[in-house]
Amino acid sequence: MFPIKKISRKKWIFCLALILVSALAVIILYLPGNDRRKFQKLSQNLFVSELCDNTLSLHYTLAYPENYGLDTEAVLPSYTFEEDGGKSQILATLNSLSQISPEHLSEDDAYTYHLLVRYLNLRLKGTDYPFYSEPFSPSSGMQSGLPILLADYTFRSTEDVEDYLKILDQTDTYFDGLIQYEKEKASKGLFMSDTSAQKLVQQCSYIMDKEVLSSEEHFLHTTFEERLNEMLENDLINEEQKNLWLSENDRLLTTVMEPAYERCADAFTLLQGSGTNNMGLYYLPEGSAYYEYLLASTTGSARSIKEIKSMLFHDFQQNYSDLLTLLSRHTELTSSSDPVSVFPYSDPEEMLTDLQDRMSSDFPSFPTTENFVPACTIKSVSPAMEDYCSPAYYLTPPIDDMSNNIIYINHKNSPDALTLYTTLAHEGYPGHLYQTVYSQLYMNRQDTSPIRYLLHYGGYVEGWALYVENLSYYYAQTLVEETDPSSAAWFEACRLNRNLQLCLFSLIDIAIHYEGATPSQISAILRQIGINDPNAASAVYQYIVEEPATYPKYYLGFLEFLSLKEDAQKLWGKEFSLKQFHRFILEMGPSDFQGLSERLHSSSIISSR
Repeated sequence: MFPIKKISRKKWIFCLALILVSALAVIILYLPGNDRRKFQKLSQNLFVSELCDNTLSLHYTLAYPENYGLDTEAVLPSYTFEEDGGKSQILATLNSLSQISPEHLSEDDAYTYHLLVRYLNLRLKGTDYPFYSEPFSPSSGMQSGLPILLADYTFRSTEDVEDYLKILDQTDTYFDGLIQYEKEKASKGLFMSDTSAQKLVQQCSYIMDKEVLSSEEHFLHTTFEERLNEMLENDLINEEQKNLWLSENDRLLTTVMEPAYERCADAFTLLQGSGTNNMGLYYLPEGSAYYEYLLASTTGSARSIKEIKSMLFHDFQQNYSDLLTLLSRHTELTSSSDPVSVFPYSDPEEMLTDLQDRMSSDFPSFPTTENFVPACTIKSVSPAMEDYCSPAYYLTPPIDDMSNNIIYINHKNSPDALTLYTTLAHEGYPGHLYQTVYSQLYMNRQDTSPIRYLLHYGGYVEGWALYVENLSYYYAQTLVEETDPSSAAWFEACRLNRNLQLCLFSLIDIAIHYEGATPSQISAILRQIGINDPNAASAVYQYIVEEPATYPKYYLGFLEFLSLKEDAQKLWGKEFSLKQFHRFILEMGPSDFQGLSERLHSSSIISSR
């Protein structure tokens, strides 16, 4: 038994004070406000760390990084091998998040919290496959992506020009790091096929052609000069400074960037023959498991592959049935003559204006107090890049400057008027441009955690664009339905045919990469829908092999939005309208579909504004 010591009143009061202070500290630690501060600090640190080591990402994310406390030297990331594939860093972040209670966060922060946790857990799965990604994909790799980013690197100040030149000066070490990664892939039997490697060698030689560089007609020379001329007109620089920078740009293109591409071509020439697989991911060790991860991370859908296939099959059957019904009602569409009259518009700017007018009853106005209309410039893809670019693409503006937007049109295969109209809907209004600007403006107004801007959800972004592209076919029909019903029916047939093709290619993507479908099996499937040309069938197979999960990113994303719309109609009943549904999707911003579904089912209808 321990002896009882007498405690003086003074000591008692002191001990009691210590107990109260300790208790208060514990209470403060678990107060809701503390969780909010911890989450805000954590997300801000993640945002900064993701951007500070990559000036290209930083520049395309923030127009004025100094307002976010970012002031770093211009740098391109270089590849370094991590033994655990970055797993420890992700686990550390997840551990920090586990110490924060989402119940103590605002509704907006809680939504971001759950998105971030799911996003990181998915990335954690990806660390099991460190050598399965392909930075040099012939269709979308950095050999073509980097020049595109450089050509549109905005010059808002002289510091931007200096950063741009510093980036050019690092392209050799950047590509050297990626080449080292490819060598390590090859050593593990995971290098690309010889067909893909040969494509890449040709691309490197063509994109950085020595003769074009020496003639000062290369697009990285002409676009650089155009941007300097704009600065000169705005009195940001003088003629002497312009000429000095032009000379430095040409020097770096010929002495740093071109040799980097040449080394890349040499490396891939030497690595040819080391690839062990010229078919889908299925034939790689753990290939099917990697595809499951890739499909989930690319599309943002948490559905099983079995469920995804069922959705795709059902949609294909429905579209096919609708097309047969349409053709039976409009037999003139099956004649050999062209059933389409002249489309009412041919100018891209006119088309965008028409789309903005027609969408106004279905989509909300931008969430600003002023009558904000972002500028949109339509440009043509450089002839040197036409073979390596998609038919069109939208260049996302920085989150703190949504006023200037660019849409590129690839004129290699000049689209007909209907295709151009629906493409501009996909890229512009009510597609990528409208969705990006709306969501960013809304999240900026809500002071949403900046980490949301770095969580990429391809299924949301491309699924939305395909969803509104489908609506644009209906808009096109309203242009001609009174004066030319046959053209309106033809437009609907084109919509159904496009959906059938994208749906089929999504099923083929799963068949190739998850189930091991061979070229001959895919050719047999394509013959059933009228694609009898062996070269065309081979091109489809090869593209899907090189770009796994790309078609599902578009089409599964589209089907997920249709599923959400059906749920909203059931939940909201008579209160449902397209404008309300679109507002809900836009205000949630880019997300995975689990998050959107959960929020839809837990929230009452958004009040009209």
